[in-house]
Amino acid sequence: MRNKIYLGLLVIAFIFQGSFIRVEAKQFDYKSPEFKAVAQQFACTCGCGQDHYECDPNTCNLTTEFKADLVEMMNKGWDKDKIREYYINIYGEEILTSPEKSGFSLTAWVLPFVVLGAAGIAVFFIIRKWVKKKGTDVVVNEYENREDEVEGEILSSMIDEERKKYL
Repeated sequence: MRNKIYLGLLVIAFIFQGSFIRVEAKQFDYKSPEFKAVAQQFACTCGCGQDHYECDPNTCNLTTEFKADLVEMMNKGWDKDKIREYYINIYGEEILTSPEKSGFSLTAWVLPFVVLGAAGIAVFFIIRKWVKKKGTDVVVNEYENREDEVEGEILSSMIDEERKKYL
């Protein structure tokens, strides 16, 4: 008798399993934040310079197909990293909006800042060297300025004497 009860409960549980345990796969669309996070990491190949999330689907048929593929992959259960690897294997790192931070790409991230820093330091030392050279020229200019002042005083005194004669 017990076995029949257990068997009956098992049959009922099997029939109504959908109502007891409800597991649904989340359906993604173009407006979901997960889709935005995935689509923003890929650059559009139409030449507009935007990522696939921002590219206008009215003017670019490439982004329409790409977005449809992304939604399909996400609805199949692919995560962000798996989709990223898939497209890197197909298109290479050129499809990414920002390069990976490893290997040669790390050099591409760091090298411009290193060059700018080195150029800034070089300009600092060059200007400092010019200022030191100018410092020795200033002393000569000060001496010349004193001579000009003396000549100016002599000239003004002569003008004053001539004015006194005629006024």
